[in-house]
Amino acid sequence: MSKSSRRQFVKQLSYAAAATSVPSWFYIQRSPSMRPGLPCGISSGDIMSDRAMIWAKADRPSRMWIDWSTTESFAHFKTVQGPAALAELDFTTKIDILDLPSGQEIFYRVRYQSLEDLKLWSESSMGRLRSTPGELRNVRFQWGGDTCGQGWGINPELGGMKIYTQMAQRNPDFFIHSGDTIYADGPIPAEVKLADGKIWKNIVTEEKSKVAETLSEFRGNYTYNFLDENLRAFNAKVPILYQWDDHEVLNNWYPEEIHNDNRFKEKNVALLAARAKRAFMEYNPIRSNGDDPERIYRKIPYGPMLDVFMIDMRSYRGNNGANKQEHQSAETALLGRQQIQWLKEGLLASKATWKIIASDMPLGLIVYDDYVTKSTFENGANGNGPALGRELETADLLRFMLHNEIKNVVWLTADVHYCAAHYYDPAKAQFKEFRPFYEFVAGPLNAGTFGPGELDNTFGPQVLFQKAPPAGQSNLSPLAGMQFFGEVNIDKDSQEMSVALWDNLGKRLFEQRIKAE
Repeated sequence: MSKSSRRQFVKQLSYAAAATSVPSWFYIQRSPSMRPGLPCGISSGDIMSDRAMIWAKADRPSRMWIDWSTTESFAHFKTVQGPAALAELDFTTKIDILDLPSGQEIFYRVRYQSLEDLKLWSESSMGRLRSTPGELRNVRFQWGGDTCGQGWGINPELGGMKIYTQMAQRNPDFFIHSGDTIYADGPIPAEVKLADGKIWKNIVTEEKSKVAETLSEFRGNYTYNFLDENLRAFNAKVPILYQWDDHEVLNNWYPEEIHNDNRFKEKNVALLAARAKRAFMEYNPIRSNGDDPERIYRKIPYGPMLDVFMIDMRSYRGNNGANKQEHQSAETALLGRQQIQWLKEGLLASKATWKIIASDMPLGLIVYDDYVTKSTFENGANGNGPALGRELETADLLRFMLHNEIKNVVWLTADVHYCAAHYYDPAKAQFKEFRPFYEFVAGPLNAGTFGPGELDNTFGPQVLFQKAPPAGQSNLSPLAGMQFFGEVNIDKDSQEMSVALWDNLGKRLFEQRIKAE
């Protein structure tokens, strides 16, 4: 552009600016491409009586701002300044919003102010959450796990991960993601040929084209999931409590492992896990523990009827192995001594009617570490017989709950890629020192369907219901209609709990009603 042309261009802008009483620099600098964006949407989590975590990600250096109100019109609202979004944290930000009124619908909007030009602002992204009730009211929440696994990613021809829309339509108070929030060890191909000859087509990205090893690649697994509009809409509407399992790092991993998966250059699992946990904490609305910022296990109290204990079966476990030790030691750890003590103390102190233990793995289903020889085990279950190995830790916890009369404990989990309802009966168990309890399994949300698994009789689990692929079939795509989530309802009058299992087509498959002791 010549000097005369540039002068004429600026002169025209100045005339336009004068006509609208807006400075001319507004038109030159405020192009949409220079404003901050929110490429991953927004989400909330770890809700409590007077606070909630709000998360978002910008696309450039900028500062987070949140407005919140108890009315959707934002007729009256409060504004909170959030942290700076910088490259060091991949432009992710989260903040603990304080002084929320209990038991209220909270509407919030997130925007970013550019740190490169303070006059530039992003559009606002709108969200909502329901704060923890201070008194009795009906409670509804959901759970599930396993997102974008086994090559089944976001298929735009099918409308993406529509199970998230099915869940959102039921308007839960919150959602528990039971782990395998990503599949860092599972690349997403552009196409997968189905058994009937049809082609499943995925959205693909560079970071999801290989196994994750670098911090950037772990982060890229999360940004991939956020490409799905169903998931983004769900996140903006429903607070989420996150825990992790194995695929955030590597299949069946344990901290001291040196693995032999030839797809990886990095064989040291401790290093992979450190990078993976950094990305997990950056990309989810988890409240950091002041004494241990990397700690994932935590308690979420949700009113007088419910306490949720989010446990971590990955970070503190001993090595996977034959799992047949007769005495507890560091080798038999699954949760580890410190976490078990925290859980015992929390259960003992709980005044809530119901205690939910949100577990990233089931108790009585056998999960082999080596499915060829079936000689090593991934979770606690290790085959029929007395409590051995990691089962000793579980037995100790169950015995503690019995002797301290801790009642109304229900276990919720995912991991095994089918849905099931189990009743643990001491009369049919090898180890008998426990109060009967239920365990419910729900998933996958968007991954391959497998199962059913083998039950271990140590704690006497009985199958009340299960839905899994027919014999001889496995890794079924979401097209098979066998993606599952669970839903819990607690009635404020009777305090009865009902637990239901749903599929991705919106069909309720099973329901169990449980009276409070």
